[in-house]
Amino acid sequence: MLYTVDEVGFESIPVDRFSRMPVMDSVNADSKLYVLKRAEAPLKPLSRDYAQELNLQQLAAVEVVDGPALVIAGAGSGKTRVLVYRVARLIDTGIDPASILLLTFTRKAAQEMLGRVGLLIGPQSDRVMGGTFHSVANVLLRRYGRTIGLEPGFTILDRGDSEDLVNLVRVQTGLTETGKRFPRKKTIADLFSKCANTRQSLEDVLFTDYSHFGEYLSELTKLQQAYESTKRQRQLVDYDDLLTRLLELLTVDERARLMISEIYRYILVDEYQDTNRLQADVVRQLAATHENVMAVGDDSQSIYSFRGATVRNIMEFPELFPGTRIFKLEENYRSTQSILALANEILQGATEKYSKTLFTQKGQGERPALVQTVGESPQSRFVAQKILELREEGVPLDDIAVLFRSSFHAFDLEIELAKRDVPFVKRGGFKFLETAHVKDVLAHLRVVHNPLDTVSWNRSLLLVDGVGQKRARDLIAQLASSEAPHETLRQGGGRAALGLSNLAAALESVGSVEDGSPPDQVNRLLEYYYPILKEQYDDYPKRIRDLEHLLVMAERYGDLEGFLADVTLEPPNESVTGIEAPDRDDERLVLSTIHSAKGLEWRCVFVIWLVDGRFPSSYSFLTDEELEEERRLLYVAVTRAKQCLYLTFPVQVYDKVTGSVLSKPSRFLDDVSASLVEPWNVVEHDEPWR
Repeated sequence: MLYTVDEVGFESIPVDRFSRMPVMDSVNADSKLYVLKRAEAPLKPLSRDYAQELNLQQLAAVEVVDGPALVIAGAGSGKTRVLVYRVARLIDTGIDPASILLLTFTRKAAQEMLGRVGLLIGPQSDRVMGGTFHSVANVLLRRYGRTIGLEPGFTILDRGDSEDLVNLVRVQTGLTETGKRFPRKKTIADLFSKCANTRQSLEDVLFTDYSHFGEYLSELTKLQQAYESTKRQRQLVDYDDLLTRLLELLTVDERARLMISEIYRYILVDEYQDTNRLQADVVRQLAATHENVMAVGDDSQSIYSFRGATVRNIMEFPELFPGTRIFKLEENYRSTQSILALANEILQGATEKYSKTLFTQKGQGERPALVQTVGESPQSRFVAQKILELREEGVPLDDIAVLFRSSFHAFDLEIELAKRDVPFVKRGGFKFLETAHVKDVLAHLRVVHNPLDTVSWNRSLLLVDGVGQKRARDLIAQLASSEAPHETLRQGGGRAALGLSNLAAALESVGSVEDGSPPDQVNRLLEYYYPILKEQYDDYPKRIRDLEHLLVMAERYGDLEGFLADVTLEPPNESVTGIEAPDRDDERLVLSTIHSAKGLEWRCVFVIWLVDGRFPSSYSFLTDEELEEERRLLYVAVTRAKQCLYLTFPVQVYDKVTGSVLSKPSRFLDDVSASLVEPWNVVEHDEPWR
C-alpha cells in the first residue's frame, strides 16, 4: 500500500482511499491524464559573481546542485573555499538553508566555514546545520531516539567517564583477578572504541592491534557485552555510541530515516578521506531519499588508519553513490612548482589513487635539498645550524618546521637544539623528557651517578612492587645515612623484599661497568627495567622503541655525567641570544609529527630520518595498505612547505644488536628523478672537501 509523504505530523492517507471518493468513479482506465506542473519561484540573479572569485576547477564543483559529487582536493588547492562557496551558492539559488547539512571533523572548522558563508550572503547561513558528526548525531538522537530506547535526557560520557565505567563493570563482572597483565581501563576503552569505529569484531581488533593481550579474548568479550548492556540500562552514551546509535536509529526506524533525510536534502562532508566505516555508513543512510551528497577530500592525504579512518571510503564513494561526478582541484596556492613537482613524483608510485597533477602560479622556486649525513648526530647538527642561518636571513622561527614520522625520531635533535638555545614547541607525542618511561630510566641512572638524589630514588623505589609512598620515604631516609645503599636495600623485608634486592643488583651492575661507558650502563639498566615496563604500561611495545633510541643516543658519550647533563637540558624560556629581536621573544621553532602537521604550512620545512625502516616505518612492511599510507604521509610532509624544503637522511644507523649499520634511503625516493632535488653532502668542518 502506498502512502503520501508525512513531514509535519498529520495522519498519512493511504493512496487507495482516493479511489473510493465519488469524483473518481467517473474516471476510467482510458482517461487522459493532464499533469499540473509545480509552480517554480521566479529566477533571480545571484548575489555574487562566482566565476570571478573561483578558478575553473573550483567553480565547476561549486555549481553542482543535485546528485552525488566527489571533490578530490589536492594539497593547498582551496578545499575550504569550495565548501564555503558551494553552501553560499546553494542558498543563493533559493534552496532553504535549513535543508543543508555540513559535516566536519571539528566544531571550529564548521563555525569558521559558516562564518565565511555569512560574510558572502548574509545571516541566512545561520539556519544551516553545521557541526561534527558527533554533535549532529547528538541532536538527532535526542529528537528521534525513543524508538531505539534512548530518552531525550540521556547522558553523554566523556572519555574519562567511559574508562571509569569500564572499570566499574569489570569489578561487577568479577574480572579483577585475571592477573597483573590484564589491560588497564584506558586500553580497554581504546579497544572498544576501535571496534565501534572500524565496525570490526573484538577478536579482529584485539589480534591486530593488541596481540599481547590475546589470551584475554573471552574475558574482554564478556566485559564488552556487560559494558554495552550497562550503558543501555542507565541511558548512558559514550562518544562512539553517538554514531553507532544514530546508525542503529537510521537502520531500524524507517520513518525516522526518511524524515531526517527529507529535512537535510543537501549534505556536504569535509575531509572525507579521514572518515571511518561507521561515518561512511551514517552518510549513506542520511541520504536515503536523495543522492545530494558532496564529499570533499584528498585520497593522497589519508593518513589516520590508526584512528580507524580508511582510504577505502573515498576510493569507493562512486560505488556507494552511483552516478557520482568527480571534480579535481589541482591548482596549489601554497608551494612553489619545484616542491609540487617532487610531491607529484612521490605519488606516481602509488598503486591506487585518483590521478592529479598539482601546479601553481607562484613560480619555480629552489629545488628541494636532499641532504645526506654520516649519522644521526650530524643530521641533528645540520638541521640546527641551518635553522639558525635561516633565522639570520629573516625567516621567523615559527615559520620553520621540522617534521618526522615518529616522535622519538626528534629526541636527538631536541638535545642539539637545547645546546644551541633554540626554543621550540613539539606537537604530536611528548617531548623526550616528558615520557614516563624515559623518566624512569633516567632516574635509575641518576641514582648511580649521585646516590644522594632523593627525587630519583623516590621514582625508582615506587616502581618496585610492594613499595608505596610511605615505604619509599622511610627507605630514602635510611639510604641518606647509609654508606652502603645497596646493602640497605637488600635488608628491606616484607612483600617488597625481592623487588628491592633486584633493584640493588641492577644498580650495582650499572655502576660496575668498566670505564663508565654510557651505552653499556643503559643496556644493563634496560635488562632490569623491561619487565617493569611491561607491568606498568599496556603500550609497552611502542615504549621499547623509545628506550632503544635512548641507547643509541648514549653512544655519543664517553661518561655518564655528560650524558645525563645533555639529556636533561630544557630549552630556555627566553629568546635565542643575539638572534631574536626583543619584540620576537615568543617565537618558537615547530617540531611536529607529520600526523599533527596535516592542514598546516610553513615557509621552510625539514623532513628528517628519510631512511627505510624509519620512513617508511619497518612496521608498515607487512602489508601493501600500510606501506601506501606511509607514501601518503611523505606527500603530506612535502606539501607543508611553501618556499624551501630539506629532506635529510643519515647513512649510518645504530642497531642495538649489530652496532652501526649502513642505511638505505627511503624507498619512496627511489623513483624520484635526480633533476627534481639538489643533493647535499654534509661534512665536518675539518674534513677535506671532495
